[in-house]
Amino acid sequence: MDAESFQKYLKERYCDQINWYDAKSLQNQKRYRRFQWGLIIFSAITPVLITLDWRLPAHAILGWAPIVTSVLVAIMTAGLKTFGYQENWINYRTTCETLKKEIQFYEASVGEYSGANDREALFVERVENLISRENTLWLSTRKEQTKKQDANQGNE
Repeated sequence: MDAESFQKYLKERYCDQINWYDAKSLQNQKRYRRFQWGLIIFSAITPVLITLDWRLPAHAILGWAPIVTSVLVAIMTAGLKTFGYQENWINYRTTCETLKKEIQFYEASVGEYSGANDREALFVERVENLISRENTLWLSTRKEQTKKQDANQGNE
């Protein structure tokens, strides 16, 4: 692989993929943490609201609060399970960091790069294999989630 093609690959594919995985990892981390904090807060406040409920008149709007918080806990729990924010966060971060590590191996000429005839071609091959592996993992995770959801719906 010539130097110009390799630089183009680094700029247009490699760096782009690192940026994508980094952004998606952060996005999923933020969503996961928001859902988790919501679950913690609503789960903790629901028993308190139930306890307070007996002191309120039957028509008080706060009488609905435990029901609302319970429903929110159920929705958020299902959302976490359905959308797999934690799994995506970890998978995307792992792929991002593995891609970052690959350029270090290439630049230091260590591992498979130390004896390679065409280090640039080897780099491209290894990077594409990493990306392909993550895509395959993502697809298999989605299929597994779909199977579980279908099985759960069949049990209802």
